[in-house]
Amino acid sequence: MFARIKKSGKYQYLQIVTNHKEQGKVRQQVIATIGRMDELEAKGRIETLIRSLSRFSERAILILSGRGEPSLEAVRIGPALIFERLWQQAGIGEVLRKLPAGRRFEFDVERAIFLTVLHRLMVCGSDRFCERRHRDYHIEGVKELELHHLYRAMAFPGDELADRQDATPFAPRCTKDLIEEALFGYRRDLFSKLDLVFFDTTSIYFEGQGGQSIGQRGFNKDHRPDLKQMVLGVPIDGQGQPICCELWPGNTTDVKTLLPIVERLRKRFHIGSCCIVADRGMIGAETLKTLEAPGSPVHYILGVRMRKLKAAAEVLSRAGRYHEVRPEGVKLSDPEPLKVKEVLHEGVRYIVCANPRQARKDAHDREAILVSLREQLKKGAKQLVGNKGYRRFLTVEKDSARIDEEKIASEARYDGKWVLRTNTDLSAEEVALKYKQLWLVERIFRDTKTLLETRPVFHRCDESIRGHVFCSFLALVLRKELDRRLEAAGECFEWAQIKQDLEALQIVTIEEQGKRFAIRSQCQGVCGKLFKAVGIALPPTIREL
Repeated sequence: MFARIKKSGKYQYLQIVTNHKEQGKVRQQVIATIGRMDELEAKGRIETLIRSLSRFSERAILILSGRGEPSLEAVRIGPALIFERLWQQAGIGEVLRKLPAGRRFEFDVERAIFLTVLHRLMVCGSDRFCERRHRDYHIEGVKELELHHLYRAMAFPGDELADRQDATPFAPRCTKDLIEEALFGYRRDLFSKLDLVFFDTTSIYFEGQGGQSIGQRGFNKDHRPDLKQMVLGVPIDGQGQPICCELWPGNTTDVKTLLPIVERLRKRFHIGSCCIVADRGMIGAETLKTLEAPGSPVHYILGVRMRKLKAAAEVLSRAGRYHEVRPEGVKLSDPEPLKVKEVLHEGVRYIVCANPRQARKDAHDREAILVSLREQLKKGAKQLVGNKGYRRFLTVEKDSARIDEEKIASEARYDGKWVLRTNTDLSAEEVALKYKQLWLVERIFRDTKTLLETRPVFHRCDESIRGHVFCSFLALVLRKELDRRLEAAGECFEWAQIKQDLEALQIVTIEEQGKRFAIRSQCQGVCGKLFKAVGIALPPTIREL
């Protein structure tokens, strides 16, 4: 049964028609002629008729004639649906519901922390802005939360514990440590092990004073020595999953943190032996001496600062055959794969890695500098001495400067090469591939500081600062879990596109004449594939509430 327009003379008539079969053929039968279209439209009777019929339909069609004042409310549902599922499946919700037991918060701490974490993922900005933004999202259990609840929930993970076991000289043991250990245990099974740990650090500066003790001045990787900062370390397991976050005062050096953190990881997560993969800046003489002590349960793969290694020239020039390394996923037809060779020097095992593409790039960049340097030398030498890029190729003699060909030749030896130092039994190829995975950590730090925008940090207390950063860590855990689900589904999307398409999915609630209906907007872009990868069914397009 359907409506149609029937033209007769100069007028059009609205009719109700039904289809039926006669002798195998479909024929139409007019049930009723409602009236002339011009008269029906002039008197608004079409809308009245549809309103009346909608009372007998379970899936009502809402006609907004302009006569009434329907109530409408639109909220975003995509982000909360996706990350709520990941939040619960990762065990974060369960852990945060159990830990505050016995403490009189008088509000739902788990919901407050989830709201903050979702805000870090989708919008960023300060925690004050988070309280104003949550009205735009449909999130279960957050309607009663106010700004002071979020501040109190923020301080909860950063609270110091009376138990000083597994604390480091740089940081106390906090509630966040209990959460991290519980989450690690939640996802651990009989076959999971933590035998490979990637480690790197970065710095995060403060807009304010940086708490009572955690904010200190130190080497600032963001080039803001005028501001106080803290140091953040995130150990990553072999699957690229963040294990925990470690926070230290801003004047703590990388060399001092590696060994205490390794020992702390072993105790906290009950690791028998593990291999630490770290970058050049983590190496110190005392660190290496301890790692290589007889009976040490810790193996290492460490990058070497070639220009500071006394034996660099001998290690790089040592004769030996390079072996090609082809990581999983790289085409076998690649004409210039990574090449590695092993060098044993004074009882130390070095792995020399050579990248032909990077070698050409290094040579090209150096030649560009030399071309510019020759032009500048014609104008005088004074302004060249302070230029770091120029200075390494110059020899200065009194008031004159010249290009040093020996320095150029020395620099060319490092083109496309880097050196690793290890005490493992892994093959040279495996050592190189494990070290390349350290780039996962560097990308995670970029995510933390740009995509998740840990800054700005305005909190005044150490516990609130630790909680603020820990919420960014939980956001990172959810982000990496979503990446893992997408990879398993054979999908790869940009983070900006994911956010945009999730936020475009909305539910519009309409209330009119005592009835309430929820209408879902259409999926845009990659939204449908995200729901499929996470295993969530989309809400119905229209439903009565």
